[in-house]
Amino acid sequence: MTDFTTAPLTPDTWQDFEQVMGPNGGARGCWCMHWRLSFGECAAGAGDGNRDALHERATRRPPPGLVCYLGGEPVGWVGIGERAEYPRLRRSPVTKALDTAPVWVITCLFVRRGHRNRGLQTKMITAACDFAADNGRHTVEGFPVDPAPGRIAGADNAMTGIASAFREAGFTEVARRKHDRPAMRRTVARTASGR
Repeated sequence: MTDFTTAPLTPDTWQDFEQVMGPNGGARGCWCMHWRLSFGECAAGAGDGNRDALHERATRRPPPGLVCYLGGEPVGWVGIGERAEYPRLRRSPVTKALDTAPVWVITCLFVRRGHRNRGLQTKMITAACDFAADNGRHTVEGFPVDPAPGRIAGADNAMTGIASAFREAGFTEVARRKHDRPAMRRTVARTASGR
C-alpha cells in the first residue's frame, strides 16, 4: 500500500478535506456535523450551513479530526474529539457515556470511493488514537457497527466505523447496548513528551 499519512484538519488542509468529502459533504450534506448538532439543526444546515460550521470549528484547537492521505492524495477523514463536543452522543441510549472517564470519541470514518475495502479504517483509527495521545487524552472510544456474519453495513450505518477495524486497532468491547453496536474502548500510550 502507498504511504499512509495524516494531517489535522485546519484551514491549511481544508481543501483536502473537501476533496475527501465530495460535493455532498459525505452523507447528505452532513460535513461531519451529525454528532455536534440536533437532528433538526443538522438537517437544516445540510450542505453549506454544516460545511461552514465545521470550517469554523477547524480554526480552533484541538483540530476536529484528521485528513488521511495515500501517497499524498487525500482519501479519508476521521472525526475525533472530546466527548463534550458531541451533545448528540449523550442523547442516544447506544452512545451515551459509559462512565465518567475523560475520553475522546471517534465519531466518523469516511473513505473516498475508489479507496474503500483496502484496510484503511484500521490505519485511520490508529492515527486517531495517536492524535488523542498527542493532545493529552489516553482513553479513546468508538461506537462502530458490527454487521452479522455475511452482512455488509450500509453507508449510513458505517459512518462510525466497522467493529472489526476497531478490534484490529487494539480496541476492546466494553458494552453492547444494541445487538449490532458495541461500545469499544482503547487506552493509548503516552507520547514521548510525557503527556
